[in-house]
Amino acid sequence: MIALRCLLPTLLSLLALPALADRQQDPALGRFLQNTLAESPCFEDEFEKKVWRAAMEPKLLKVVKDDTERDEILHHVFCEARRLQLPPGLVMAVIDVESRFDRWAVSSAGAVGLMQVMPFWPNQLGMTNQELVRIPQNVRMGCTILKFYLDREKGDYTKALARYNGSVGRRNYSDLVLVRLANRWQYN
Repeated sequence: MIALRCLLPTLLSLLALPALADRQQDPALGRFLQNTLAESPCFEDEFEKKVWRAAMEPKLLKVVKDDTERDEILHHVFCEARRLQLPPGLVMAVIDVESRFDRWAVSSAGAVGLMQVMPFWPNQLGMTNQELVRIPQNVRMGCTILKFYLDREKGDYTKALARYNGSVGRRNYSDLVLVRLANRWQYN
């Protein structure tokens, strides 16, 4: 125990040393991640929060029975959508199609969680793989990836959704999400 106390200051000082592996970082990607992962306000006021929940909770209640989990999904979807200037209904439609709101879902390709984030993404976003099944982190990663593809495709939902799903050149996934948005998750 005493040896551990003596080594602790040395170990902590080593953590403060600069990492050598990050010298090849893309500055543009670094700025994008820094800007998109920064905290920003969520609901403008209590009224906005109540309107969002009144519109979405009855629909989500059908698939997410746990009150706490449902509340957490609604909160983080709205907050991340607002932070990244995404339509929150689009995020709900993506989650519906990707995982049917099952945060423990794992696809045959290895994608995990509500937004089916691939396991290589957490490292690129400064996170851990354990965070893939946590609602706030999974929604944050998924929304950040979706926003990147929407920007890349200049706002074209069909193309951006195909990139998100890894089905570039095919419309099945994009059409499914857009129909789900129009029929179930539209929010103005």
